[in-house]
Amino acid sequence: MNFSLIICTYNRAKALEKLLKSVVKQTLYPNHILIIDASEDEKTKQLISSRDYKNAVYYKVDEKHKGLTRQRNYGINQLEKGTEVVCFLDDDIILEPDYFNQLIMTYEQYPMALGVGGYITNEVDWQKCLDTKTPRTFCLDGYCRKEPLRFRVRAKFGLQPDMPPCYLPTFGHGRSVSFLPPSGKTYEVELFMGGVASYRIEAFNKITFSDYFEGYGLYEDADFCLRLSKIGKLYVNTAARLEHYHEPSGRPSTYKYGKMVVRNGWYVWRVKYNRVNFKSIVKWYLTEILLMLLTFISAIKSKSSFRTIKEGFGRFVGLLKLIVSKPKINS
Repeated sequence: MNFSLIICTYNRAKALEKLLKSVVKQTLYPNHILIIDASEDEKTKQLISSRDYKNAVYYKVDEKHKGLTRQRNYGINQLEKGTEVVCFLDDDIILEPDYFNQLIMTYEQYPMALGVGGYITNEVDWQKCLDTKTPRTFCLDGYCRKEPLRFRVRAKFGLQPDMPPCYLPTFGHGRSVSFLPPSGKTYEVELFMGGVASYRIEAFNKITFSDYFEGYGLYEDADFCLRLSKIGKLYVNTAARLEHYHEPSGRPSTYKYGKMVVRNGWYVWRVKYNRVNFKSIVKWYLTEILLMLLTFISAIKSKSSFRTIKEGFGRFVGLLKLIVSKPKINS
């Protein structure tokens, strides 16, 4: 397959260099690599110009194209004719050598796939487990991981997700890709992470990344996947492996992040469920309030308590603003 890689970056030249070193080592190399740079400095430009990255093209975007969503749409518009699959990677990723080979092979195995997500290996400690009823664990396909406190507490209040991982529950607040085990299997899903994603090019003939999400673009990947899953099938291949290092530079303040978690979380929930019953509405708000309280409680134990408290206040303000004024859902 003719496939391209788009990397949207912002003030992360060192992290980007590590990613590109892992791209160079791939057993299947992209036909084109597009670096979409919104940095305030010239370090990323200097990095690309000083290295000979095969098939790489650098773009420095102006103010109107800055922000993750805008940069991704900008990159799509620069793709060459003949591209069949476009891959997206966050700039703080490091790939295993056969990542692209596994990803592209999934499209061959599942011809109806419109999108395939990769699998992050360094964020969760999974163990093979015969006893799937071990307390405080989440188990799937013979693997178990520690059940996070937020899900244990939610279960006590009857607010546990009513959908499997990578499907959005009827009242939102679902389990992410991190709840799929490292089984090497490919799972059908309805959403995955945008920073380790790929899509058939025809998907963008039908929808684009929503301009509702600006700047950091939290949950824009979920929004895109949920709309795309109404058109075709999506998968996560847990054999397409990589590591994610959450580079701190370029991220919003925890206060802004807290507000986005609430407002954007509500938005993607209503993208999936444009009509919801009263019970689902109550459970969405109760879950959000519970998660806000847990954020404040975790600040007591956190080494960066001030940052965690700011996130909690961000969630609180976001919830109040949501009650007063809800976002308009873009179709």
